[in-house]
Amino acid sequence: MDPRKEMEAKLAHDPSHKSTVRRVWVPGPIIVGAGPSGLAVAACLKARGIIPGLILEKSECVGSLWKNRTYDRLRLHLPKQFCQLPYLPFPNHFPTYPTKEQFTTYLDSYAKVFNLQPAFGRSVVWARYDPRHGIWQVRVRAKDEKEEVEYVCQWLVVATGENAEAFVPQILGREDFVGPMIHSSEYRSGLEYYGKKVLVVGCGNSGMEVCLDLCNHNAYPSLVVRNSVHVLPQQILCSSTFGLSMSLLKWLPLKLVDQILLLISRLILGDTAKLGLTRPTMGPLEYKSTSGKTPVLDVGTFAKIKAGLIKVFPGIKRLTSYGAQFVDDRIEHFDAIILATGYKSNVPSWLKGTTMFSEKDGYPVKPFPEGWKGENGLYSVGFTKRGLLGVSLDAMKVAEDIERDWNSKAKPFMNHKSMI
Repeated sequence: MDPRKEMEAKLAHDPSHKSTVRRVWVPGPIIVGAGPSGLAVAACLKARGIIPGLILEKSECVGSLWKNRTYDRLRLHLPKQFCQLPYLPFPNHFPTYPTKEQFTTYLDSYAKVFNLQPAFGRSVVWARYDPRHGIWQVRVRAKDEKEEVEYVCQWLVVATGENAEAFVPQILGREDFVGPMIHSSEYRSGLEYYGKKVLVVGCGNSGMEVCLDLCNHNAYPSLVVRNSVHVLPQQILCSSTFGLSMSLLKWLPLKLVDQILLLISRLILGDTAKLGLTRPTMGPLEYKSTSGKTPVLDVGTFAKIKAGLIKVFPGIKRLTSYGAQFVDDRIEHFDAIILATGYKSNVPSWLKGTTMFSEKDGYPVKPFPEGWKGENGLYSVGFTKRGLLGVSLDAMKVAEDIERDWNSKAKPFMNHKSMI
């Protein structure tokens, strides 16, 4: 019997699957997300002769985070050789740190080179594993359509990543503040804040760079630094700090490399603690490895702090109508607030009945480097807290693992048209 018809017949006669929802069998893997993670794993699968059955993307383009939710001056914080996706390097004429526009052009080219055709405007309502039939069910709603479609497959790749949704913290008195308050995903340029006092909440790479951009547009930014943070120069002796770290780690233990980085950083930047930026007790690489928190790679913000052009405040005690009261009881007036408080995973909201992902933070329960593989054909790409380099590592592992099952499980179905 035709294997596709056999599967459809089983589902049709199973009382538990009686539904008015249209059901579609997908012979290849379903990938949720068409950002760098989804594109990378789809390309790696194709490189191994495996046709991804379907790439689902809720927005209308690839790389929607980069295109629609980032500020104008954004560049890659690491050199391009550490950020390229598998099988396609950046163009030679791109600078060491490509701009936002260059990176999104690269993503569009990547999709075109590998003939990746995501189904845009498709939101996953829920996905769950059916142990009776050994399949994944993925319920999808198309934009502006009431009818839902249920896709059925043998492999499901979660590639929505760490930055699926903006994280907005609860701040006491938030409803009292009368000025504009936005998340950094809505921030584009400091041009509209000319002459205004702006409080930036969050001292990661985005918060520091937003402050720099505000400064460059003649605004008066202040930065909330609630916790300890490592600030490193982006470049050391004309080489990238990240590249130097990776080279040293080939020969030296991690803690010794940390000591070298901190010594050089102190020589270049000085004592950051004197300006309100206290360092964690662990070194930058060890802290990144244990907590997942990335060191700030300074692109000029720290010089502005030194010059007094950016003020540093501790945590917020509460917001007032026209500003904020801080934990040291200082009260300051601000015209606007920008929340550079990062993003979060949205996986728990739609992936049901699996223990692979934590319900608390939406990350794989198993720590790096084991978090890419779950049970029953479930995989993740882009949750390593190691940027685009981690994305590429995950994508190649997932494709290699799926290939082991491909011939026995999927080849009989491939005489039927692929969903992409």
